Amino acid sequence: MTVVCVPDTEAVQLLGTLPDGVEVVVWNGEPEHPDHLDETTFWVPQVEDSTDLDRKLAAMPRLQVVQLLSAGVEAVLGKTPEGVALCDARGVHGGPVSELVLTLILATYRQVPHFVRAQARHAWDDAQGDDLMDKTVLVIGAGDLGEQTAKRIVGFGATPVLVAHSARDGVHATSELPELLPDADVVVLTVPLTPDTEGMVDAAFLGAMRDGALLVNVARGKVVHTDALLAELTSGRLRAALDVVEPEPLPEDHPLWEAPNLLITPHAAGHVKRSGARAYALVRAQIERFAKGEDLENVVSGAY
Repeated sequence: MTVVCVPDTEAVQLLGTLPDGVEVVVWNGEPEHPDHLDETTFWVPQVEDSTDLDRKLAAMPRLQVVQLLSAGVEAVLGKTPEGVALCDARGVHGGPVSELVLTLILATYRQVPHFVRAQARHAWDDAQGDDLMDKTVLVIGAGDLGEQTAKRIVGFGATPVLVAHSARDGVHATSELPELLPDADVVVLTVPLTPDTEGMVDAAFLGAMRDGALLVNVARGKVVHTDALLAELTSGRLRAALDVVEPEPLPEDHPLWEAPNLLITPHAAGHVKRSGARAYALVRAQIERFAKGEDLENVVSGAY
């Protein structure tokens, strides 16, 4: 028997019919343990939940697989017992996240925040915007999120330039950023949070961006040095659109709220109506592979 642990009853409904021999238990870390929790071999944690991870893992001594519902794995990476496979949700969130990237770029370029404020004042207040045609969009992070973003950027007549840790066909290396940044009209961050990317966007990085360029962050807040970004926004030299910040949630007295040339969304890139169904379609396929003894997909290994 394969015992699968999911965080809530909605997950059970989204999973639908599973193969014979698969039993599902519902548990999200409560003190009271459901029957057969200690027999769990396949665990699906709540999205972005790393609370009491050691205690939760200890309650499942037979665990073989941790299947995340997110593309990012930094909260769990290196914390699972030896021999337990860690799988991410690559392929689930790329579409919605890339749509928000384009939304943030277009909203900034077409002065949407200005018009929203004018509407609230009942004011017919025009403002000249810009378009994406012929712009260069530097996409740092060439995984699923970056690839999906680049694909959509092309449809607006702009040129995407993909960057990853290491160069490959059609993708530049991060070591080339000093030469690439000055030519970019928009810089989009889709990188995972790692020791290499934490604080990557510092004063030197921002200083290399051209005047008037737009920074879009849908990666993690810690990738950007907030004080350095605030300095550039306050001076009016750069613009930004942030779906992620550090810390989250952003305190109501944080200076980012009042920063000029900035559009903020509350880590909402993946929050679309069908995200749960898509995520659990992946989970169901992974459970079926696991039950049959087949290789799993999206296994995180080596340097992340």
